[in-house]
Amino acid sequence: MSTIFEQLATSVLEGQSDKTPTLVQKALDEGLSAKEILDNGLIVGMNEVGVRFKRGDMFVPEVLMSAEAMQAGLDVLRPLLAAGNVKMMGKVVLGTVKGDLHDIGKNLVGMMCEGAGFQVINLGFNVPPEKFVEAIKEHKPDIVGMSALLTTTMRAMGYTIKAIEEAGLRDSVKIIVGGAPVDEAFAQRIGADGYGANAPAAVDVCKQLIGAV
Repeated sequence: MSTIFEQLATSVLEGQSDKTPTLVQKALDEGLSAKEILDNGLIVGMNEVGVRFKRGDMFVPEVLMSAEAMQAGLDVLRPLLAAGNVKMMGKVVLGTVKGDLHDIGKNLVGMMCEGAGFQVINLGFNVPPEKFVEAIKEHKPDIVGMSALLTTTMRAMGYTIKAIEEAGLRDSVKIIVGGAPVDEAFAQRIGADGYGANAPAAVDVCKQLIGAV
């Protein structure tokens, strides 16, 4: 790996939001393509973040800082990736279900998915089933991810899956769920395709569901 790629990966790993965009621009000025910078710099850094988080060597605040650094770098690359019609790994629609106003965990999943090379459409929080259905029709994602942090809002996940089924869209997407009260058994019970216990795990599940691992 060239020095600039190492610097980019380290900058993301260390959560340097100010430095990362500067390094991305430097790499572009050196003639490297946006895709090379994403794949060999930013994604390498975020992959290492995931490894360290799972190992217990990094904690959520540090992961958030790394994700924000990666986002800052990606902000520079995004127009170039779009202009070059660069194919991303897949497309993910994310939202916290109706009745739930918690956003941080879901946003972290979104940032780490982007760091892994996915295009992410973030619907925000308190998202009703019909809005998920509209997003599937509009964006044609590979994966829909739903989050809930309250036991009282978990059932909205099941209602949303039913709405997707009734709209005739269930076979076109994979569905993953997550959040503090959610577990693998609940995910299976409501008919989800996968469950992510935390943000790095959710990214791994997304990769598995599209056959990228």
